[in-house]
Amino acid sequence: MIENFSTLVTEVQNRHVSVRRFSDKPLEDGMLDAILNTARRSPTSSNRQTYSIIVVRDLETRKKLAVLAGNQQHIVDCQAFVAFCADTTRVEAACDMHGITMVKGLELTLVSSIDAALVGMSTQTAAESFGLGAVMIGGMRNHPKAAAELLGLPSGVYVVFGMSIGWPEKEPPTILKPRLPEELVIHREKYDATDPREKMAEYDRKLGEFYGARNKSESAWTAPIAGHLQNHPRPHLRGELEDLGFSFE
Repeated sequence: MIENFSTLVTEVQNRHVSVRRFSDKPLEDGMLDAILNTARRSPTSSNRQTYSIIVVRDLETRKKLAVLAGNQQHIVDCQAFVAFCADTTRVEAACDMHGITMVKGLELTLVSSIDAALVGMSTQTAAESFGLGAVMIGGMRNHPKAAAELLGLPSGVYVVFGMSIGWPEKEPPTILKPRLPEELVIHREKYDATDPREKMAEYDRKLGEFYGARNKSESAWTAPIAGHLQNHPRPHLRGELEDLGFSFE
């Protein structure tokens, strides 16, 4: 009987924290290349590989990206910023090679965005396996056209999210932020539609205790989530992505 299901991957995942403060220790190109080439082994839909990775080391470019993302200082302070992009240019070229006109639509937009997300998650896990820290940056979707211009993206490419990578300024905490209860997110055989609010309230209490023990003023889970979702986030996003060559039809 197997008593210990732990592996290196599960150990890394179970230590995961977002890191936003970095030391000035250099990140070697060889290590970053090893991480990114490992991430390239991630699964993609029908082996289309509709993503691209852009590594930004230049400080001035990172300063501009930080502004676009809402003045996130860790983009400036990290050792490397990585943009994970949905990229349909190669599959369009493949169609052209065989005299086929590629049909753009919602499915292709979703698939290419999911491909980028899968590779991004693999990148963070691989980076953390080396002891590096990282944080994903959805704020790169604040101004997708400006980000595309800054990074020289052609039509058919947009930044799904970014990632700051570097050596943590201090050792990551050993007590990690609680997640939603397992029974709310893992369903067996079919979806359990039981009213989740009682367990969500309990999660609020546990998360509040976690923040309070660290003298943090953050609210627990439900209030900030509700606050975030009372308005339409990034209402310009669809129009800008359509201008960048993506379709939602």
